[in-house]
Amino acid sequence: MNRNLIPTVYLSPRKKDAHKGDFGRIGIVAGSRGMSGAAVLCGNAALRSGSGLVSIFTPISAQNIVAMGNPCYMVSPMRETSEGKLCVSAVPELMDSLKNKDVVTVGPGCGTGPGLEMLLRALLAKTGKLVVDADGLNQLSLMGNWWKNKKTELILTPHPGEIKRLAHGAGWEMPQSREQTSIGFSELTNSVVLLKGRHTVIADFNKTRINQTGNPGMARGGSGDVLTGIIAALWGQGLSGFEATALGAFIHGLAGDLAAEKHGQISMLPTDLIAELPRAFEGAISPEGPEKTIPKSDQ
Repeated sequence: MNRNLIPTVYLSPRKKDAHKGDFGRIGIVAGSRGMSGAAVLCGNAALRSGSGLVSIFTPISAQNIVAMGNPCYMVSPMRETSEGKLCVSAVPELMDSLKNKDVVTVGPGCGTGPGLEMLLRALLAKTGKLVVDADGLNQLSLMGNWWKNKKTELILTPHPGEIKRLAHGAGWEMPQSREQTSIGFSELTNSVVLLKGRHTVIADFNKTRINQTGNPGMARGGSGDVLTGIIAALWGQGLSGFEATALGAFIHGLAGDLAAEKHGQISMLPTDLIAELPRAFEGAISPEGPEKTIPKSDQ
């Protein structure tokens, strides 16, 4: 692990008279029958990354399991299909519950289906801040030209294969370069894009950041759910979408490096990343107030 790596964007020190509302109200739509762990990982990561209030919305059959994952987040049940996924009839009530959230996250463990499609279309069409990952990306890839008429600020966290599916029908040819792929897809969708893989690339139009933290031990199911929770939490604390994504990738990878030192790359788990977040965040607070200058590239 390279201990000389430092973040290029920092969180501001917390004011002495701060209250929980100052650090973001995060709404997480996650989980389904048999995939409740994704919601637990995402919610715990958001809490450990400084969110003031975390609310998880999950199908009824997953509610009890998700609630047992941590007493510090709130869990609300959603009406579900026979398969244990979000159903169409639950979407209007869910949208009403999400309207006071500073950041909404959709996707981890949701499974695809008409209910998730209806929710994503509604969220994309309104102003706000939205992070889409996992099954949220899978659902978008089935919708075609989903980025047209988008009003929300959006962060996407795909791997290269997901970008190909997400851009289907756009007439866009995916570049060979990972950096150019991220930039091009960011421009196409008017979104902040985090392209997963070795040396994760974060792009917002022509502004990029190449992350240098992380290791192969993180290549397992659940690690992405942790990353999503971290990014949502940072976005809710006042960073821009690009800043939150860049710092989130750095912290996520650093937590993975710390976990690998303790458990080894073969045996480390996504839960170990969450356990290492307090140490990973030690160097992410600016002693002189907010510092938000991010270079074009870390190559």
